[in-house]
Amino acid sequence: MYFVLVNLIRKILFPISLLYGLIIRIRNKAFDLGLLSSRSFDIPIIAVGNLNVGGTGKSPFIEYLIELFQGSFQTAVVSRGYGRKTKGFFLATPDCSAQELGDEPFQFYRKFKSLEVAVDEKRVRGIETLQKLRPEVDLVLLDDAFQHRYVKAGMYILLTVYEKLYVDDYLLPTGTLRESRKGADRADLIVVTKCPKDLSEKKRLDIVKRIAPKKNQEVFFSAIAYDDYVYAADDTILLDELGKYKILLVTGIANSKPLVAFLRKNKLDIQHMKFADHQFIGDQEQKRIKFGFDAMEGEKKLILTTEKDYVRSFLKVRLPVYYLPIKMIILEREKKFNEIIQNYVRKN
Repeated sequence: MYFVLVNLIRKILFPISLLYGLIIRIRNKAFDLGLLSSRSFDIPIIAVGNLNVGGTGKSPFIEYLIELFQGSFQTAVVSRGYGRKTKGFFLATPDCSAQELGDEPFQFYRKFKSLEVAVDEKRVRGIETLQKLRPEVDLVLLDDAFQHRYVKAGMYILLTVYEKLYVDDYLLPTGTLRESRKGADRADLIVVTKCPKDLSEKKRLDIVKRIAPKKNQEVFFSAIAYDDYVYAADDTILLDELGKYKILLVTGIANSKPLVAFLRKNKLDIQHMKFADHQFIGDQEQKRIKFGFDAMEGEKKLILTTEKDYVRSFLKVRLPVYYLPIKMIILEREKKFNEIIQNYVRKN
């Protein structure tokens, strides 16, 4: 019954998807023909993004790139700062907050001390202003910018989730594609994210065949790796010790299913309280969380959240809140993956 209803809704929305697709096609053609201008810059710029709406693992991927160039290049992340309370250009400073910068940019800035982080809904202006204020920056990572064609990046990296490849998706509102599958042609690298760590060679070859990359494109596969510890402001607990606790899991991310599956695979006793993606946990939400936490039986209990949720909402909350960091790992040909990106940056 569920799938029948989904297919019916898709058929009803399909004409809107056709209209949406036509608008996006006209926009892209305008950029291709030079009717809308793309600005190039004199430093290497790597744009990371996706065709689908929703979580594809951009944050751990950006962090992977930051670590790849740490110590070699003065790197900056430029983002629109989704969900922030400020407008226009904003440069991260030691006393700024997630509400001013946006949760993901704030997480990057808090985690990497030598990193410059700037947000601006107009990315061209953001890079121009950043270069004036921080002329020492020699590499820019553009976060969530695959469709932002006003900036002409030197390298485009497209992320697509293993369980929902863009080749199997439909345009909004029928599906979750921001633009047609043909938009993938702009990518230099295509990374299939959130794969099982034991992904077989046969499955990889099958996915590559379905993606059908162009001659100039490379396809790589990545997975999420969870930290061995969970962290609070003044405490750490070994992940293997969490079995002794009752856990209230609080998330405000696009896709919490992988995290829930990981915790349950580790046989942890969790209750899940889910909020909207990027939602700031204010006073009312904190009361709801505290009520749920207090209602849990036993003395050995804690609140667990993601790192992004923690920096957005829980830095100053008087509750026993811990977060579980994640990182991205390349499943095969990591050396080649790194070399392709490093060679682009060095040549430019």
